[in-house]
Amino acid sequence: METSDRQAMTHRQRVLEAINHRSPDRIPIDFWAVPDVFRQIQEALGFKDKDAVLRKFDVDLRYFNGPPLKDPKRFQAGEGESLDHWGVLRAEQTVGGTRRDGTTYSWTYKHLLRSPLAEASSLAEIERHNWPTADLWDFSGVGEACRKLKETGCCVALGADRTDRTAQLKPAMYIRGVEQFMADLVLDEPLAECLLRHISDYYLEYNRRLFEAAGGQADIFLMGDDMGTQTSTWVSPDMYRRFFKKRLAAYCELAHRFGMKTMYHTCGNVVPLVGDFIDAGLDILQSLQPQAMGEQLATLKRQFGKHLAFQGGIDIQGVLPHGTPADVAEHVKDRAEILAEGGGYIFGTSHNILPDTPTENILALVEAYHRFGRMDR
Repeated sequence: METSDRQAMTHRQRVLEAINHRSPDRIPIDFWAVPDVFRQIQEALGFKDKDAVLRKFDVDLRYFNGPPLKDPKRFQAGEGESLDHWGVLRAEQTVGGTRRDGTTYSWTYKHLLRSPLAEASSLAEIERHNWPTADLWDFSGVGEACRKLKETGCCVALGADRTDRTAQLKPAMYIRGVEQFMADLVLDEPLAECLLRHISDYYLEYNRRLFEAAGGQADIFLMGDDMGTQTSTWVSPDMYRRFFKKRLAAYCELAHRFGMKTMYHTCGNVVPLVGDFIDAGLDILQSLQPQAMGEQLATLKRQFGKHLAFQGGIDIQGVLPHGTPADVAEHVKDRAEILAEGGGYIFGTSHNILPDTPTENILALVEAYHRFGRMDR
């Protein structure tokens, strides 16, 4: 593509060009941050809302985070608590500290308080659980919301709120408890399989209705499941193939049937599973957590880059909160050099930017995206 054509690209064209393993005018930019960080940036730059921040940063993607519940009062909990449609109870937790630049921050998040099936000991108890259905949600406004996002010229992604993003392992851990579900996978395969079947049946029907309601206005379907730890995978490749691969394939097949590319967020070191993700139909792997994958990003690009696009790779654990603006810029340059050749890369952080990151580092990050993202530099 000639430079003049590249300069005429829309945000959407730029993202799709990269996903299809061609070189756009610049590396596409995505931007993930918790609401506290968006407020932090808005205050620093004098902007009124999140949209203004995204426009200022020239971000190429927009997300629709799912429809509302028909009856939110159905899931009432105590003060400072929230009950989700799985029956999982969470409580608000606030943490705080001092940023590298000396400014202070606080952050409130929802901490797991109770897993509804933690004490279940039989298949009958699993089956009797009040499993959610897609009927809980009001899909009537989905098409209009997606249409408005598409009118921005950006690439539109569908992905529910992160506590209900299409997954398998994470909801099973929330519902059953982390230690108990990991034990089930080894000691009670029928129970683990039953739990995963209920989860995947719910998501397949929920997403079918979501995709129909979107009416072809979306380009990417975002899933999220943390299949890795800081040092390894949660399960072995053999166990992944036995329990999880077929369901990821079903999720991907459904999205492809509606003309969307598939993106999968997973924290941790998942290098041993990447080939299975591709076999299951995955198009874009998101996170590339630097402190978990270490020096393996170049190997991933070399081994899988013709079959899989990547998004992420920017370190929110070390470089962003604790580095200098110069460190941030050098980090971005390194990601571009490793991952962008031949297309197939979208700039992004390995997870949401947290409030421990100084504003100057966030601004340095975005400046570096534009500085080192030009494909003709």
